[in-house]
Amino acid sequence: MSKRQVVKALDRTLQDVTDSRHPFGEKIVVFGGNFRQVLPVVRRGTKAQIVDATLPMSPLCTYIKKRKLTRNMRASSDPWFTQFLLNVGDGTESSIGNDFIRISNEMIIPYTTEEESINELIETVFPSLNENDHRTYYIASQAILSTKNEYVDKLNQHMIESYPGEELIYYSIDTTEDDAHGNYPSEFLNSLTPNGLPPHILKLKKGCPIILLRNLDPANGLCNGTRLVCRNFERNVIDAEIATGGHARKMIFIPRIPLSPADDDLFPFRFKRKQFPVRLCFAITINKAQGQTIPNVRVYLSEPMFSHGQLYVALSRGVS
Repeated sequence: MSKRQVVKALDRTLQDVTDSRHPFGEKIVVFGGNFRQVLPVVRRGTKAQIVDATLPMSPLCTYIKKRKLTRNMRASSDPWFTQFLLNVGDGTESSIGNDFIRISNEMIIPYTTEEESINELIETVFPSLNENDHRTYYIASQAILSTKNEYVDKLNQHMIESYPGEELIYYSIDTTEDDAHGNYPSEFLNSLTPNGLPPHILKLKKGCPIILLRNLDPANGLCNGTRLVCRNFERNVIDAEIATGGHARKMIFIPRIPLSPADDDLFPFRFKRKQFPVRLCFAITINKAQGQTIPNVRVYLSEPMFSHGQLYVALSRGVS
């Protein structure tokens, strides 16, 4: 998901350091990626701006223009280009019209009513939840993926209410740094949930899954996107167990810390929220799931995908 401009800056820096005009200063650079995955995020960007920020496009288009190749030249003598076409795909998926890919009936939970369909979806993801709520692997090996935060929040709220155990609620402390006249009351600040920030009301129960929203201690496995399981609660600290990765089953403490949105242009003021840097993760967004491996995955599609590669990322998170 690195933007093309980042790689271009690295190229120019290495050329300057090595005093060489060759690409990357004649240093070997290995790129790993997948053309089908979600493209870099450009806030409020047009399709052209998103494509322009995408790493593979610029060198690929230059390569095609130089060789005067087209996508239909499957029998090309160039093995790299042929392999690229095989990796990207040739558009043979069954489709509905020109805009939608048909998903096989074996993969679909039929829609009846919204409440019944969501309950059936949850039951297929978390069967026998009351009997396995204490098992770390059971909780960490299941997840529901959806397109937007609003759908994820709805599913998480539904799950935590039906999850066994006593509920504990943490409220955030929201402030502004440059509002000397009090133009933004706390009730208004509490209603905001910017991307990357935890909610104002954080409802947790022992044994429920959560996901980190900040890099707290990467050396010990506490990175943005790490999934954990709650084990105990205090007023200003959460006792949790790392559920995935090389540090799985390690017990850690998560403090309550001040957080600010990553994008300063989102609000006309500097917003700060003091809260635990976690969210519930019975359900997570497809973009947040990128890079995760989850044995049992279900995808909640209340609307079509809105971004390139979302369906591919969602379906490829599962082990099989």
